[in-house]
Amino acid sequence: MHPITRLHSRTAVLADENIDTDRIIPARFLTTTTRDGLGRLCFHDWRYQPDGSDNPVFPLNRPEARGCAILVAGNNFGCGSSREHAPWALLDYGIQAVLCSEIADIFRGNALKNGLLAIVIDEREHRWLLRHPGIELAIDVREQYIALPDGGRIPFRLEPFALHCLLHGVDQLGYLLQQGEAIHRYEQQEQAA
Repeated sequence: MHPITRLHSRTAVLADENIDTDRIIPARFLTTTTRDGLGRLCFHDWRYQPDGSDNPVFPLNRPEARGCAILVAGNNFGCGSSREHAPWALLDYGIQAVLCSEIADIFRGNALKNGLLAIVIDEREHRWLLRHPGIELAIDVREQYIALPDGGRIPFRLEPFALHCLLHGVDQLGYLLQQGEAIHRYEQQEQAA
């Protein structure tokens, strides 16, 4: 993971509600343990037509959505089964943040553990963002706010451990490995007691 302190991008909108993890990445693609290449499978059954060509009605295939790193999603994003492949696919696709007033808990936990900002915002602000695709936003992770083009701010909260890991670019295992010296000292004290 890389440290995430600030993200600046235009927004893409997927207003559908209850987008589950199988829609983000279909179960038949969960045969890999690597993250590389999952972006081409992200939203596969929605994004492509049966002949493999781009589906022109899929919102992220529209020219104005290309290159957007912030996804404003409909309520209950990431519901369904627990699969780490879903945030992996979004990240490999180029999405670095998902904004919504309701994000499934397991998906949100998996996302934050893997460096995907899964940010829950107020419902009123969420509705406003859904109606304004393509606006420029700046997300300040350290200060936990989203800067709007007009100078306004949308506050959000991240759990302290997730915030620490994001700011330092470390996952849970990396954090534990950083504590190796303290763990060794503790084990020595326990053995001596």
